[in-house]
Amino acid sequence: MAALLPAQKELRALASPETAAIVQGFFKTGKGQYGEGDVFLGIKVPVLRKLAKQFRDADLAVIQTLLGSKYHEERLFALLLLMQHYPRADKAQQQAAYDLYLEQTHRINNWDLVDVSAPHIVGRHLQDRPRKMLYRLADSASLWEKRIAIVATFHFIRLHDFTDTLRIAEILLQDEHDLLHKATGWMLREVGKRDRAAEEVFLKRHYRDMPRTTLRYAIERFPEPLRKNYLHGKV
Repeated sequence: MAALLPAQKELRALASPETAAIVQGFFKTGKGQYGEGDVFLGIKVPVLRKLAKQFRDADLAVIQTLLGSKYHEERLFALLLLMQHYPRADKAQQQAAYDLYLEQTHRINNWDLVDVSAPHIVGRHLQDRPRKMLYRLADSASLWEKRIAIVATFHFIRLHDFTDTLRIAEILLQDEHDLLHKATGWMLREVGKRDRAAEEVFLKRHYRDMPRTTLRYAIERFPEPLRKNYLHGKV
């Protein structure tokens, strides 16, 4: 058995079986559920973020090892380290970080892991680059790669660039998984917070046929009368 990394020793010393039992239910780790088989140490996210600052100089080899862990929090910790690494790296190292992320998407296998990292690694890397990879991810058979595709566009949304969000949202509208309905609705809501008109152009074209969860998430911040009109098909 390989020796534990210093970071792993620190993490496992922080483990709480009581907390782990609670979060394993929250993240749907039972048989047939989306997080089936995932194992938790029981460490809260603020604790992980604080510890990540102590290991801010971790290299990609360390990050890759942590991403390979069976423990959810060690994989989350690896992503927090990667997010610290990326903005301080040169272009070659940034490309290597991005490549590592895409090579390990099978380890980025729950919604929190995707949501914390995709905008900061995938979105940030593709800001001034071709974005074909987002569409490959959106067409993937993997739930998590699809979620990466839409959530990565949050980086562009913050820059008032909505094109890819709306295109990928359209691709994902007919997907059957609730976690994609929620993520797509969330990103549409973020577009609307910055440009209501842009969101409404999309909604008026699709709201009658989109999953109800997507619609509810997308219009959550709308004035109540307008929200009700969308829900009742009166727009």
